[in-house]
Amino acid sequence: MNHLIAPSLLAADFTHLADAVELVNTSEADWFHLDVMDGRFVPNISFGMFIIKQIKSIAKKPLDVHLMILEPEKYIEQFRDAGADVITVHYEACPHIHRTIAQIKETGAKAGVAINPGTPVSVLDDILEDLDMVLLMSVNPGFGGQKFIYRTINKVEQLKEKMAIRNLNKLIEIDGGVGLQNAEALLKAGANVLVAGSSVFKADDPTEAVKRLKAIGKGSLLV
Repeated sequence: MNHLIAPSLLAADFTHLADAVELVNTSEADWFHLDVMDGRFVPNISFGMFIIKQIKSIAKKPLDVHLMILEPEKYIEQFRDAGADVITVHYEACPHIHRTIAQIKETGAKAGVAINPGTPVSVLDDILEDLDMVLLMSVNPGFGGQKFIYRTINKVEQLKEKMAIRNLNKLIEIDGGVGLQNAEALLKAGANVLVAGSSVFKADDPTEAVKRLKAIGKGSLLV
């Protein structure tokens, strides 16, 4: 079970941001997950291009940028220029989603589309072939530290089945409330990218938390 771990810097201590970046750099994590919130699409504001550019300057792993914003098409090139390697937009925020996906790919970034807990996976039927990744929100977007919505596991299974029928091999990322208590079930259902915020940065030993998430399915059973 070859999966990626993407610690979410939203859960880090921003008074020691460089230390958080170094922790991800030196751990077994695969990506940095960066949540961009605009206070319009979601009821919170996080950070933008300036902070991402600072992170990119010291990051040694890809930046997975999750745009929880309205009108993301206005900013795609700017986020790519700031250092985004993967750019994910919300289906709910993009009336011209096919065009926005093409716009992301034109920058050279990998393209992802996220859907909220109340949005069915069927909305992705006409764009699956065009994507590099689907992000399934397992909490309502906007705040860290929320409880995981277990119906997400069923959505992973549905999405995996759709991909299998069409012989597609796309990444399935899960964001929200992911930790050791549900990671194994998510991976068995078909997910292969786990965003971990509080379960990493609020852990007593964040490096060990990443190691344990990474070990699931590799013979190192949780104890």
